[in-house]
Amino acid sequence: MTTVNISPKDVMKLRDRTGLGMGECKNALVEANGDMEAAEKIIREKMKGKMDARTDRAAGEGCVVLAMGNGKAAIVEIRSETDFTSRNEEFRAMASAVAAHALTHPTGSITADKAMNDKIDVVRLKSGENLSFARGTVLEGGSFASYLHHDSKLGVLLQYTVAEGAGELAADIGTGICQHIAAAVPTPAAIDADGLDPAVVAAKRAEAVAEAQASGKPAQIAEKMAEGKMRKYFEEVTLLGQPYVRDDKMQVGQIVPKGIKLVKFIRLRLGQD
Repeated sequence: MTTVNISPKDVMKLRDRTGLGMGECKNALVEANGDMEAAEKIIREKMKGKMDARTDRAAGEGCVVLAMGNGKAAIVEIRSETDFTSRNEEFRAMASAVAAHALTHPTGSITADKAMNDKIDVVRLKSGENLSFARGTVLEGGSFASYLHHDSKLGVLLQYTVAEGAGELAADIGTGICQHIAAAVPTPAAIDADGLDPAVVAAKRAEAVAEAQASGKPAQIAEKMAEGKMRKYFEEVTLLGQPYVRDDKMQVGQIVPKGIKLVKFIRLRLGQD
């Protein structure tokens, strides 16, 4: 039987990849006849049970990451157990790689695939924590603006289109709108009234009409009162209607240049729906 010579350098390399002890790494390399990739796979298989056992531990930390390219944009949330791990450079690099891979997915909500989980498992193995892909969304078409809060726990992705002949949306305006989405109270429910849940709008309208009729005012005046209440409601909950956080004397709709149409936005705050 041929004995494979395992160099300390290879053992260290596998240790750096997996975070396991030198002895475990050497044994895996011996079992794999010195093949680094095979040895790493052996370790992952042996550790799988231990890693899966961590999944019932609370993972209340993590980060939000954005990626853009090839006409697409993605925003994802990766979870960890501790803030210490979520701020680690390797964790952040992994999260960025997962977000970049998300761009290969079709538009809409993302379910983590094997490539994503493999990237997460590398850091999961080293950290000893319950790490996971929490959620994510891919948008495609048009142009994008974004904002990521300094702690990487809140991010916004904004999709918009530019009409032929219109100028591009200035970066500062795009960022400002994303910051508004991040900070506004209440958080906008939709771009405009057309994007609101019809059932919610119908209930609000019925409520406004009932209040106006109960006022005892003539029908024509009561109707105007109800419409006024609905206008106020739309200004409170739609992005274009809300007072702009950078200048509350203006509505967000007033800072959007002519020819620019806001299409969709995704707002992710760590751990919140």
